[in-house]
Amino acid sequence: MNFTSVNPYNGKIVNTYLGLTMVELEYKLTLSHDTFLRWRKQSVKQRSDMMVKAGQVLRDHIEEYARMITLEMGKPIQESRAEINKCAWVCDYYADNAELFLANQQIETGDQTTFVRHDPIGAVLAIMPWNFPFWQVFRFAAPTLIAGNTGLLKHAPNVFGCAKMIEDVFDKAGFPKGVFQNLIVHHDQTERIIAHDAVQAVTLTGSERAGSAVAALAGKYIKRSIMELGGNNAFIVWSDADIEKAVHTGVTARMLNAGQSCIAAKRFLLMDDIYDEFVERFSKEVVALTSGDPMDEKTKIGTLARKDLADQLNQQIHQSVTKGARLVLGGKQNGCFHEPTILGEVKPGMPAFDEETFGPLAAMTRVHSIEEAFRLSELSSYGLGVTVCTTNPEKAMAMAGEVSDGAYFVNELVKSDPRLPFGGSKKSGYGRELAEDGMLAFVNRKTVYIAK
Repeated sequence: MNFTSVNPYNGKIVNTYLGLTMVELEYKLTLSHDTFLRWRKQSVKQRSDMMVKAGQVLRDHIEEYARMITLEMGKPIQESRAEINKCAWVCDYYADNAELFLANQQIETGDQTTFVRHDPIGAVLAIMPWNFPFWQVFRFAAPTLIAGNTGLLKHAPNVFGCAKMIEDVFDKAGFPKGVFQNLIVHHDQTERIIAHDAVQAVTLTGSERAGSAVAALAGKYIKRSIMELGGNNAFIVWSDADIEKAVHTGVTARMLNAGQSCIAAKRFLLMDDIYDEFVERFSKEVVALTSGDPMDEKTKIGTLARKDLADQLNQQIHQSVTKGARLVLGGKQNGCFHEPTILGEVKPGMPAFDEETFGPLAAMTRVHSIEEAFRLSELSSYGLGVTVCTTNPEKAMAMAGEVSDGAYFVNELVKSDPRLPFGGSKKSGYGRELAEDGMLAFVNRKTVYIAK
């Protein structure tokens, strides 16, 4: 099977990729296991040193890799460079901290010698999305490979050029053949891969539907799994907030990557007495964002990655307006491009409130109390993250327990950071990536007991 990646900005073909045959796929899966048997015997320091080299390869080739991101999924080139730099950061972070995270954990049990050691488990399959085509992969690969596992990547078909370059990063850094492999396969091969004896775990970042299907397969074959799925983050602004700062943070939180992010701010819950001012200022700042060719350094809003994604967003907007939402700004679509859009007076029962909107749409909801804001925030099947804007951070922190999401940010947009655990609750998935959690996700915490 052939796969074609298409530039969403101009419709031109970026490249065509030939899918693996059954024989080629079997070879790669077997190689992943055979390589693991040798790779796990390398010291943590040796594996960490190679990851540092991978980070340097990313920095050395930043223009080449960033360009491929922009060509394949339409992200503004400045954001693509930032994504590559973040990947280099996660490589360095785990290289610096791996020996600490993987150290034996001594446990006092009396006269015996008892401790927990951390051993790698084998090949880990990563099923990754197109919206952050390098970052999503490296936040999995850096801890997983340093821990002594091998990695298999099944990327989204529209970013197979990025997938090929990611494999190239590890080759250039000197990783042994088979430690990290890119699998150019159709999704109908997913069960075959998960079922293979070489594969010991699977991690997926993607939609709720994809996560449900892959989690079921992982359960069927008794393979551990992490699911990083969708989000419908609330961005709560209290009456005492610094409106100028809240607006600037909110625009970034919603419009970064043209809104194509699971952790983007999607529902803006605004206290009634600051609602009008916030919406007016937010609109002015959004209007100032430059749209155009994502390869242009001045462009802040690129296209969506595919036309069907823009179609879906436009449908959600029109359905919400039909149900009573007010179109404040934007609303128009041209192929893969969708205007940055603001809807006012959004209420539960409208797609803009109830559903995940994957694009540059900000849904503004009027609330009359802090309690109502938190109640509406929880009125979602997703649980990825919440932002609260206030000049009283102590009060905001005291209310952190009111939020069931996996992240709670005060006066800052919800974002991933190598130093902090990342993951959600409810239909946003399960498990945690990054920080120490991300390294221990795919190791065997083995109890060792020595009687005296």
